[in-house]
Amino acid sequence: MKIVSLKTRGQQGFSLVELAVVLVILGFVLAALLLPLQAQRENTFRSQTENQLEIAKRALIGFAQTNGRLPCPATAVSGGLESPAGGGTCTNQLGYLPAATLGLQPANEDGLAIDGWNNPILYGVTQVITAGGAATPDFTTANEMNVVGVANLAPDLVVCPEADNCPATYLIDNAVAIIYSLGPTGALASQGVDEDENPTVPGADTQFVSQSPTSTFDHIVVWISPYVLYNAMIQAGQLH
Repeated sequence: MKIVSLKTRGQQGFSLVELAVVLVILGFVLAALLLPLQAQRENTFRSQTENQLEIAKRALIGFAQTNGRLPCPATAVSGGLESPAGGGTCTNQLGYLPAATLGLQPANEDGLAIDGWNNPILYGVTQVITAGGAATPDFTTANEMNVVGVANLAPDLVVCPEADNCPATYLIDNAVAIIYSLGPTGALASQGVDEDENPTVPGADTQFVSQSPTSTFDHIVVWISPYVLYNAMIQAGQLH
């Protein structure tokens, strides 16, 4: 009698080709699941950062209403405090948001305010000096704005929609302060000339770029209009 083999496909196992096909399909499935999750995380970080920058604006204006001036930026080694303490001529015109001075959180181990991607938030403040006042910057010296007078104040920070034609084409040409996040790429990689306009480290700079997020620009930039600041300080009795 002839014996017939009863082995099934399950007993024989999958071939290498079949296993490869299964792995490819699993890869597509995982990618389809992970991409929306990553996009959702990035949207969460961006929304968190935008909220932090708006809170920073309000804190800076509140500081001016209380102290008659804006704070200086923090440095990498000032522990989140403005530098120098008490204002005047700032150590850096552009530096870090002074989280400790403003009482803001979250902050990193160096006391610097951080964005949703855990990168330090940058902060710049005008250092213009008006003739007839003290020989220190109008906006970071206590009561100096009041001494100089609103009509004579001339803040000089410029924000443009793109680096080309800046400052001829601008969003604002007399901002008193600028606050910005370097976005998800942080200071590790520049994505083009527009991002290059926004420094990644402390220094002296009066010209910046703000755009909606694109594949070549992921900074988030906000600023304080002088008229918003003046109105708030007048209401607080710090400016007449």
